[in-house]
Amino acid sequence: MILVIVKLENVGLRYGVGPEVLRDVSLTLEEGAFHFLTGPSGAGKSSLLKLMYLAHRPTRGLISLFGSDIATTGRDTLPALRRQVGVVFQEFRLLDHMSTFDNVALPMRVANVHEKDIRKHVTELLTWVGLKDHMSARPSTLSGGQQQRVALARAVITRPRLLLADEPTGNVDDKLAVRLLHLLEELNKLGTTIVMATHNEGLVRQFGHPRICIEDGRVEQMGPLRPAHRPNVRMEGKIR
Repeated sequence: MILVIVKLENVGLRYGVGPEVLRDVSLTLEEGAFHFLTGPSGAGKSSLLKLMYLAHRPTRGLISLFGSDIATTGRDTLPALRRQVGVVFQEFRLLDHMSTFDNVALPMRVANVHEKDIRKHVTELLTWVGLKDHMSARPSTLSGGQQQRVALARAVITRPRLLLADEPTGNVDDKLAVRLLHLLEELNKLGTTIVMATHNEGLVRQFGHPRICIEDGRVEQMGPLRPAHRPNVRMEGKIR
């Protein structure tokens, strides 16, 4: 039986008394799906992601997350739903007083994972994203691309049921962008549903996942731009 992870029905969103930034949005994301979220700047991509991780309530319409109707879900239940969602923000939101290792380890420590397991999995993941030599560094000493990789590693370390990534390859070169996409695909193979907002049409074509397209506040689910092409990338590790 295929489970529905996210469902939006006739959703509208406006900020304050302004016009709706999202209008009549209806879409369904099934468990294990991988979708690119595309559209011009200002079309509403970030707003749609915020609805999905419950940062905003819709102005109208219905949203369900993991089968729970958000409108009728009690406030004491919402944190448990949010913990099943990993988010990669455009602005990173790393903790400056913590090292790279501790930033990535934080979700595992909040979940009371044994420190031995934390050390193993965080080290493996940071090695995979090319930050093995920066585990003790503070965010302020890292480049924008390095900080973005730390933010991505932190979002995926607990293998969330749903991962929402807002331009996760925006500050890295093409080679590393492909590597990060392979990391996301490894996570997707383990069952995580992924929505990745991007302006990089080259990646969208290269990896060939279906698209959620936003234009002027309206959403359309579409197929891939062309059949997927998988470049050869040496895998030094994998998410367990």
